[in-house]
Amino acid sequence: MKKFENFCKALHNLEDIQNYEPPYDNVVLTGLVSLYQICFEQAWKAMKEAMENEGVNTAVTGSPRSIIKEAYRLHMIDDETAWLNALQARNLASHAYNQQTALEIIAQISSTYLPLFRALQTSIEQNWVH
Repeated sequence: MKKFENFCKALHNLEDIQNYEPPYDNVVLTGLVSLYQICFEQAWKAMKEAMENEGVNTAVTGSPRSIIKEAYRLHMIDDETAWLNALQARNLASHAYNQQTALEIIAQISSTYLPLFRALQTSIEQNWVH
């Protein structure tokens, strides 16, 4: 599954965030937020691809929000609220020029979003890849 492979690569890249500590310069700050955006995009597209491969018709034209809701309904993910918060953070990431917004997203990456992404990777590998 190509999108799942892309997600795994993006997750691997995002995990590099743990090599950086504040204070971040502007390039690192922007780069870390961008890695988050890329990983989130690949995550919901991997969900969609996995569902489509299983014949889940509701995934065909879904938005990220509807894909997340469907993935929760199908037990692909366990925490719908956290994923919807991740979507909101992705939407806010376009404001990475606002240092406070960027720092808030970065703080959530290690504590919340990396575990979500890792759990998704495991779920897809164990239950959706044949």
